Amino acid sequence: MQRGEIGRYEVTSIGGERVRAFVPAPLPPNPALVLDGPLQQALESAVLALGRLDGVSTLLPDEALFLYAYVRKEAVLSSQIEGTQSSLSDLLLFELDEAPGVPFDDVVEVSNYVAALNHGLRRLRENFPLSNRLLCEIHGVLLSGGRGSGKTPGEFRRSQNWIGGTRPGNAVFVPPPHTAVPDCMAALERFLHAEDDGLPVLLRAGLAHVQFETIHPFLDGNGRVGRLLVTFLLCQAGVLHEPLLYLSLYFKQHRATYYELLNQVRRTGDLESWLGFFLEGVRVTAEGAVVTSRRLSEMFASDRAAIEQGGRRVGSVLRVHEVLKERPVLSLSEISNRTTLSFPAASSAMGRLVEYGIAREITGKRRGRVFVYDGYLSVLNEGLEAS
Repeated sequence: MQRGEIGRYEVTSIGGERVRAFVPAPLPPNPALVLDGPLQQALESAVLALGRLDGVSTLLPDEALFLYAYVRKEAVLSSQIEGTQSSLSDLLLFELDEAPGVPFDDVVEVSNYVAALNHGLRRLRENFPLSNRLLCEIHGVLLSGGRGSGKTPGEFRRSQNWIGGTRPGNAVFVPPPHTAVPDCMAALERFLHAEDDGLPVLLRAGLAHVQFETIHPFLDGNGRVGRLLVTFLLCQAGVLHEPLLYLSLYFKQHRATYYELLNQVRRTGDLESWLGFFLEGVRVTAEGAVVTSRRLSEMFASDRAAIEQGGRRVGSVLRVHEVLKERPVLSLSEISNRTTLSFPAASSAMGRLVEYGIAREITGKRRGRVFVYDGYLSVLNEGLEAS
């Protein structure tokens, strides 16, 4: 439905240039959303897929294993969209205090994303409301180090930003002037907590995301916080009990469509087309996560069965395998610590896993060796290739 521009332009002068900054109207939209056949069907399909995803704990012996790696994959993907070059292996090595072979700032940004996600979830579980204060806290953690640390972490911007182009005067899109940001974000916060508009939570999440990206309230990190907002909203509403839905891979794979639909919303007010895309992303992403969890569960079981056929010292090898399920990239010394095996026993057990083709050494060194659970990391790396 084309409502026309759902907002107003505020003309300002920046650097001697006339700039038209867009100030979005508060949500929900007026006229109201048209939940016709296709959009209603998309909503129902997304809700079903999300329900299956929320039950993923029944598919894995330990949901925490999946969450640990899945959250880190999302951190890499979301940061890649913003231009970082870190890989999942880089992040896991960084967390081991091993020197990654990428610019330090890149891997710090990815690590900060994990910390920001965990901070937000911890606060929600303490019954702290999903609010502007929490979004600022999350932003503060996200930009606590790396390239964005000088861009007022944890604070709404106090200057004009823009998207595309080299300056506001030739930008593709200019968000609201900084003076309008507090009011815009206050209206968004009210929308997040509204209970009288009858909107299903998935539609609220889709609308909140596009509104947040339109306001662009921070100097840096808006894309990452805006994507986290979707997951936090679903967790707060109880639709997801664990942070298992991340749309970064879908947005990365359909980047041109994503940006075009955001711009279309601002130009024409066609929220229905955006929501159809968003709901399809929820469905595809949720179904993909369920498939991945099944594949990992089957792989863990198959590898364990192979180990149990190995004769002597099976117990030690199984203990190392269990540790690699928890952390798919580990140094031999860390494996020894986590299994409480002696270093020689851990080394011998790891050697068996290498013989079985389950693990692989990745440094080529004689000392300070690091091993990776090869099949596990291969599954997680799907979609992380540069595009």
